[in-house]
Amino acid sequence: MISNNSPIGFFDSGIGGTSIWKEVIKLLPNENTIYLSDSKNAPYGGKSAKEISELSKKNTDFLLKENCKLIIVACNTATTNAISFLRATYHIPIIGIEPAIKPASLITKTNNIGVLATKGTLNSVLFEKTSSAIRKNIRIQETNGEGLVPLIEDGKLNSKETSALLSLYLGPMLANNIDSLVLGCTHYPYLIPQIREIIGPDIKIIDSGEAVAKQTKAILLKHQILNTEEKHAASHRIYINTKKNAIAALLKNNPTKHLKIIEQNF
Repeated sequence: MISNNSPIGFFDSGIGGTSIWKEVIKLLPNENTIYLSDSKNAPYGGKSAKEISELSKKNTDFLLKENCKLIIVACNTATTNAISFLRATYHIPIIGIEPAIKPASLITKTNNIGVLATKGTLNSVLFEKTSSAIRKNIRIQETNGEGLVPLIEDGKLNSKETSALLSLYLGPMLANNIDSLVLGCTHYPYLIPQIREIIGPDIKIIDSGEAVAKQTKAILLKHQILNTEEKHAASHRIYINTKKNAIAALLKNNPTKHLKIIEQNF
């Protein structure tokens, strides 16, 4: 039976969605969580919409068996390709992640914004629908960040390969005078220090983490399933279907002491 104490479920095509998970537990410290890292199938960005939907269903089924009360699709590619299917299939609140191009369009002064995302997100119907309304007045410069997710999954955040790819992808955006950069993959916030070195201090970097956390709280309140028990220590489990070295390193300064990282085939 789902109750206020039931966990919030998250899934992503790997470890990047922990950038969303961190924001949620920071805003909602009483909530228990279960995070599913489908690193074995990362990245989702190069897969077909059908494959992404099938993987998203598998992940959702896993989380429902763990009695999750709400599910966050902590993956831009899975959201843009499978969120409608998931919401039509399951009778549970499901929150998705979209590239924050609308917020970027509201703050740009040069009318040039950059979007760094995966191929699967950029080619999705949902992304095209969201961006088409904005393109009338604003130039959106899309770049497929191919190769970045595997490097993050391999624990190579600060590698020469990662820096080289970022320079390759961001250089043309800088040449075209962007003043806002949208990170359209939940892996990419972990690259912000390197990105900032390349683009300098003035360009606004926008990701979805804080907005998703606020939306999660709003949905929990709406459905009256917010956990208000302040005396209990919230528990957090992360399941990963590859070796846990990279995710453990990524979360070495994690925001909670009550975290278990579990290697499990799924």
